[in-house]
Amino acid sequence: MKRGCTPRATRESKFGVGQEPADFRSVVGVPLEPDKGRAPVGRVACLQTKHRVPGPSAAPPYTGGMRLFPCDRFPLPLPDGHRFPIDKYALLRRRLEMHAAAGEPLEFIEPHAATDDELVRVHDRGYVGRVLSGTLSPGEVRRIGFPWSAALVERSLRSTGAAVDAAAAAIDDGIAASLAGGTHHAGTDWGEGYCVFNDTAVAARELQARGVVRQVLILDCDVHQGNGTAEIFSADPTVFTMSIHGARNFPVRKQPSSLDVPLDDGTGDDEYLRRLEPAVAESIERARADLVLYIAGADPYAGDRLGRLKLTKAGLVARDRLVLDAARGSGAAVALVCGGGYCPDLDAIVDIHAATITLAATYGAAP
Repeated sequence: MKRGCTPRATRESKFGVGQEPADFRSVVGVPLEPDKGRAPVGRVACLQTKHRVPGPSAAPPYTGGMRLFPCDRFPLPLPDGHRFPIDKYALLRRRLEMHAAAGEPLEFIEPHAATDDELVRVHDRGYVGRVLSGTLSPGEVRRIGFPWSAALVERSLRSTGAAVDAAAAAIDDGIAASLAGGTHHAGTDWGEGYCVFNDTAVAARELQARGVVRQVLILDCDVHQGNGTAEIFSADPTVFTMSIHGARNFPVRKQPSSLDVPLDDGTGDDEYLRRLEPAVAESIERARADLVLYIAGADPYAGDRLGRLKLTKAGLVARDRLVLDAARGSGAAVALVCGGGYCPDLDAIVDIHAATITLAATYGAAP
């Protein structure tokens, strides 16, 4: 297994025509055809379009920054008044671009669209086909919580691909992050709670299929229980799932994780950290993981309208430090995904996610 930072002379990335603004601090390589060779599972026609960089360009040397995989350039149009704060992802990328402009070692790379092979290692082929072809039942659409559209499909594929790419980058660099995802409510044959495909589950199975990891640990610190992740890996001893969440929060019907840490409504910083520390230590000891996938939800924050916990921003930074110290200290690579965040103040959500990423960037060297 690769740990720490592996030198690379160049890096490749791909962007759609007209999607690359001058201030986007990414490393752009030779034009790629991202979907070449994908076996179709009922994909809608518009998803067959190739995304190309206009004209070849040499990739600059790799500078050692933490690789981040944003997908907000693939918009998800939602009805007016929809409660999901989709704008937070673009705001987060822009905030982190400012950190990069100020000299922080961050590198932005557009993720690939998850392939059929990647998806069906986790999800039922029939479910994948219904999502891609737009033939979900009205009940399935209601359960997901987003209206179906071709844009939803593309965004879901990119968000899932971002987790795979972040996991692969973490194997090389020690740590990397998707600037989206944490779609832990999606199960084998269902989507739920704004989750279409389960990004961390797909990342875990894909990295195992590539032969670069054997054991995976998913540390889920979103305020809602990762019921889909728990269901997917319920009979898989190679993936250990830990979820710390509100006991009385969504989902009503929870699936047993490898280790669950249910919390009372109103839990604050001290109690949260007191419960989290031994759970993380136990998870790392039992998982013996090569790769840790960390769902760093912003929704335990006291100002979150769906969270029902009372963590402060400082408490969430302490959470991140506890998880990262333990995970990187174990020798595992760590890939982060954003998880939930539903505070009416979008700047507060961005503050929390940005603090997580900038802290994580200090953990890139081999432990």
